[in-house]
Amino acid sequence: MHVSRALRGLGLVFFTTVTGLATLSYHKITKTIAEAKQTKLSIPPPYGKVPTRNELLEKLKQNEVFDLLVVGGGATGTGIALDAATRGLSVALVERGDFSSGTSSRSTKLVHGGVRYLQKAILNLDIEQYKLVKEALHERSTFLKVAPHLTSSLPIMIPVEKWYMIPYYWFGSKVYDLVAGNQGLDSSYFLSKARAIESFPMLKSENLAGAVVYYDGQQNDARMNITLATTAALHGAVVANYVEVSELLKEEDQSTGRQIVKGARLTDRLTGNTWNVRARGVINATGPFTDSIRKMDDPDCKEIVVPSSGVHVVLPGYFSPRSMGLLDPATSDGRVIFFLPWQGNTIAGTTDSAIEVTDLPKPKEEEINWILNEIANYLHPDVKLRRGDVLAAWSGIRPLIKDLNAINTESLSRNHLIHLSDNKLLTIAGGKWTTYRRMAEDCVDKAIEAFQLNPQYPHCRTEHVPLLGAQRYSPTMFINLIQQFGLDKRIARHLAESYGDRAFAVATYAQPTGQRWPVLGKQLIQTYPYIEAEVIYAVKYEFAVTAIDVLARRTRLAFLNANAAWDCLPKVIEIMAKEIGWDAERIEKEFRYGKEFLMTMGMNDTSEPIRSDFNALEIVTFRDAFTQIDSNSDGHIDVHELRNIFQTLGQTINDEELKILFSQVDKNQNGTLEFNEFLDLMFIIKHSQNQAPYHTINTKFGNLIQDLEKPIAVHRSNWGL
Repeated sequence: MHVSRALRGLGLVFFTTVTGLATLSYHKITKTIAEAKQTKLSIPPPYGKVPTRNELLEKLKQNEVFDLLVVGGGATGTGIALDAATRGLSVALVERGDFSSGTSSRSTKLVHGGVRYLQKAILNLDIEQYKLVKEALHERSTFLKVAPHLTSSLPIMIPVEKWYMIPYYWFGSKVYDLVAGNQGLDSSYFLSKARAIESFPMLKSENLAGAVVYYDGQQNDARMNITLATTAALHGAVVANYVEVSELLKEEDQSTGRQIVKGARLTDRLTGNTWNVRARGVINATGPFTDSIRKMDDPDCKEIVVPSSGVHVVLPGYFSPRSMGLLDPATSDGRVIFFLPWQGNTIAGTTDSAIEVTDLPKPKEEEINWILNEIANYLHPDVKLRRGDVLAAWSGIRPLIKDLNAINTESLSRNHLIHLSDNKLLTIAGGKWTTYRRMAEDCVDKAIEAFQLNPQYPHCRTEHVPLLGAQRYSPTMFINLIQQFGLDKRIARHLAESYGDRAFAVATYAQPTGQRWPVLGKQLIQTYPYIEAEVIYAVKYEFAVTAIDVLARRTRLAFLNANAAWDCLPKVIEIMAKEIGWDAERIEKEFRYGKEFLMTMGMNDTSEPIRSDFNALEIVTFRDAFTQIDSNSDGHIDVHELRNIFQTLGQTINDEELKILFSQVDKNQNGTLEFNEFLDLMFIIKHSQNQAPYHTINTKFGNLIQDLEKPIAVHRSNWGL
C-alpha cells in the first residue's frame, strides 16, 4: 500500500513539478513588473500617538455615518479595518471581547501554505486545493515583509520511517518550494539518520530511515492581531474592544422597499453605555460567532459555521531544539501533528473535534493525552514525557464553513466564504490566519461593490503597508536597546521581536532593577523576559483594559505557562490599578476573571499559590510590602532582608523565630522566600494568633504590615493620575 501510494505520488509530483516550474517563471516576471509599479505605494504608518480606547469611543459616539462598520476584532476583522482605512474609507470596528481574544490567539503559530493541503491537491488532482496552497504561500511572504519583527522562518523536520518513502517526501517538499517561489526562505533538504538525530537529539533512532526538512513561517499570533488593530487606528480606523453589537439597525431601501442593514446598536461592556452607529455597510467578521450575527439579520437563516476544536499543549523548551520543529504527517488516527519551538518553550498540536461555541473553550483531558501520546512515539526512550510537564493547554475554535453555493452542504472548507444577505449584511467566514490579508482584500472589494462606496484608492494597498514596529526594525536592533537602556540581552531581544521599533518606547517605561547590571527592566517573573514596563505600555498604547489582556495577548505568558501567569497576576493588577484607577471592587473582579480564564489554559488549581483567605486588595498590599522588603529587587527575600525590615521599624525578631518562619514556608529550602512563599507566611501568621510561638511573631509582623501600609495608602491615592 505504501509503495503504490509512493509511486502514485511520484508520478503526480513530476506532473506538478513541471507545472510549478512554469508557474514560477511566469510569476517571477509578473512579480518584477508588479513590484516596479507598486514601489511608490509603500505606506509607512504615521508615527504619531496611538489613540486611546476612550478617544476612539468618543469618535465612535459621534453622529458620523461610516463607510463600513466591521463587527469582530480578530485577524480577519482587523485586517479588513486596515485595508479599508488605507484605501481612504471611513471605517469603524467593534469587538465584544479583546482583540484576538478568540480563535486568532489560539493558533499553531505557523504562517504556512500547508504541506498537507499540497499533498491532498497532488493526490486528488484538486486544482482548488492547489490554489489555496499557492495563495497561502504568497501571503506567507507578505507576512515576513510587513511584520518582520513578529514573524520568522522555521525549519520543520519530517521523520521518515521507511527508506522507500524518502523520495515521496523529498519530491513533495521540493514541489512545496517551487509553488512558493523565491520568497527568501531556504530550500528543503534531506538528512540521513545520523544527521537527523544530530539536528533533533530528542528524536528516537529506532525505525528512522532519515528525514526531510522544509521551511515555513512562524508568528506571534496575538501580538500580530494587536498590531493590526493599532496600525489600523494610526491610519484612521476607529477600533474599540469590549464593545458588543446588541442589535442590527435597518433602514428602508428607497429603490426596493426592503429593510436593509445600515448600522448597529452598541454596548460598552465595561460601562454598560449604549448608543447607535450608522454605516453604509456592515461586515460580519466574527469567526465562530458568525451565525449569531447573521441571525440578528435573519432569524431563519441556515447556519454556515461548523465549529471545530483545535487543542494545543505547551511544554518546556528542552523538549525540542531551539530552531527546529517537527511534523508527524501520519498520526494514529490520520491527523497531522506539529511539535515546534515557540517563545522559548515547545508547542504541540493540534486536534480536530466537534465543540460548542463558547467564549472560554477548555481543552479536554483526553485531547491533551492524545497529543502527548503521539509526540512520545517520536521521542527517544530516555526522554520521558509526562502530563505534569504541560505548562499550558488551550483550545481554539476553528470556524470551518459550509459552502452556501454547494450542492453538498456537508463539505467543510478552510477556504473563505463571502456572502451578501438579502438585507445587505456582508459576512466573511472560514479561511485561516495566513490568508487574513487576502480575505480582507476580497471582502473590502465586495463591500465597495455592494455598498457603492467611493474609496480614494480603489485597489488594496496592504501588501505594501508595514505594520506598526516594522519600518525601522532590524535583527540587530536589540543591541541598541542594550546600549541605550542597559537591558538584559534576553529582555532586549524579546522587546525587539515583540514590538519592533516601538521597543524603544516600551523601554522608556522600564524601572531600575537596583543592580549594577542590568540597569533597567524589572521583570514580572524571573523565568520569562516580560517586564513591568510592558504592562504600562499596553494600557497606554495597546488598548489593554484587563489584566488578562496583558497576560494573554500583549505578553504571551498565559499561553506559555498558566501557573506563572497566575503568579504574576497580582503584580499586573497592581500596576494597572495605578495606571487606570481601579477601586477594590474592580481589583476583586480582575482576580476572579483571571482565575476563570487561566483555569481554561491549564492552570493547576491544586497548586494555587494565592490563598483564598485573602481578598484581592490584601494581595495587592502584600505585593507592595514584598517589593519594599526586597531591597535588591531580585524577586526573593532572604533572612537578612526580613530581619533588617523588622529592625528598621523598631521590631526585634530572634534567630529562632526566623528559623520557625522559614522552615514553614521555604519549600525548596534555599534560605529565601519568593512571593508565593511570602503569601504562605502571611497565611500562617493570620491563622496562628493564639499558638506559641506564633502569637509573638504575629504581633510583630502585624505591626510591620501596618507600618508598611501607611506609605502604600498614600501611594494609592494617586492611582487615578
